[in-house]
Amino acid sequence: MAELGEEIPVAVITGASSGIGLATADALLRAGYRVAFFSHQPERVQAAAGALSASYGAERIRSAVVDLRDPEAVPRFFGELAAHWPTPSVLVCNAGYSPKRNGGRIPIAEIDLADWHEVLAINLTGALVCCQCVLPAMAERRYGRIVFIGSLAGRTMPKIAGAAYSASKSGLAGLARSIVSEYSQFGITANTITPGRIVTDMTGPTDSLVNKEALTRVPIGRLGRAEDIARAVAFLAAPDADFLNGAVLDINGGEFTPP
Repeated sequence: MAELGEEIPVAVITGASSGIGLATADALLRAGYRVAFFSHQPERVQAAAGALSASYGAERIRSAVVDLRDPEAVPRFFGELAAHWPTPSVLVCNAGYSPKRNGGRIPIAEIDLADWHEVLAINLTGALVCCQCVLPAMAERRYGRIVFIGSLAGRTMPKIAGAAYSASKSGLAGLARSIVSEYSQFGITANTITPGRIVTDMTGPTDSLVNKEALTRVPIGRLGRAEDIARAVAFLAAPDADFLNGAVLDINGGEFTPP
């Protein structure tokens, strides 16, 4: 468990009603954190909050329906959180949106600018706004852990994802480096995890044609699980991970191994 004096530390996770986000909430709760999370789907938020509360106690969970496309919704969430809980020690920017056409990428020449802006609003601008909401208080407290969930599609030539998704996920690593430059002196670290193909609601069932093809590229012989990423987040969130800063952590079963 992360220790900050006698206080139970707080972690905030975006897009945590399912998949990697929900697995991360579970991992951080098991590590001893209080967890506040949000997503834009009311039914999923309610279901996730109920399941987590049943396992860890409702007093350690706060949830909300927040749309990252709304520039006022995120500051409102953090303002309401501050009225009940201390400054977050951990921020995990996990929310992601990847539009498809017939299950595949939308060609660059055919991307509608409204769709482009929507993807960036959720995947990149939303992460920036979340950081703006927590960084000043983290700096005053001289402690913070920020973890961005990027994508293999932002690290190498995308196989399935479109240009908007790839560009937005690449941008998270740049945002992390900027945070490192400005905020490391305040005890704040920022790192990016870039998952390979993870079986979630967004990527579809394991036996889909897309996932079967993806499996052929993974040397260890299986696709990723949400828990694979959640464990890495829990490590990066810990106080003793302070020397790991500005890193990009590839978790893909060996599919992509940069020199």
